Amino acid sequence: MKEHTMNLETTIIAFVVGGTVTALISALEMSGYRIWSGLAALVPVFTLVSYVIIGLSKDGQAVSQHAKFVLTGTILTWIPYMLAIILLAPRIGPIRAVEIGLGIFFALAGVFVVGVEKLNLFR
Repeated sequence: MKEHTMNLETTIIAFVVGGTVTALISALEMSGYRIWSGLAALVPVFTLVSYVIIGLSKDGQAVSQHAKFVLTGTILTWIPYMLAIILLAPRIGPIRAVEIGLGIFFALAGVFVVGVEKLNLFR
């Protein structure tokens, strides 16, 4: 297995790509292009950039294990987070719904991470 450290150039590229995509999604939404904003939000830019960096610094096995962790974590944390926002935003407003959704997300993520550590999964 090859080991490389993440250098400043790689860090800057990851930062710029992530920030650019976030700004693009917001700009599209504010400009009334809801479909394009939604599509851009669906593109897994953060995992794409991360997996390229992980793959270059480690190997395909590390990327595979990370993807299994993320997929499982997404199902267990992201879906309840999104459902909370969907159900609560019309009733209590978007800010409060996101706050509650994030509370749910972080509570479930904490349980997930502790479980992964205790069961020694995704190594």
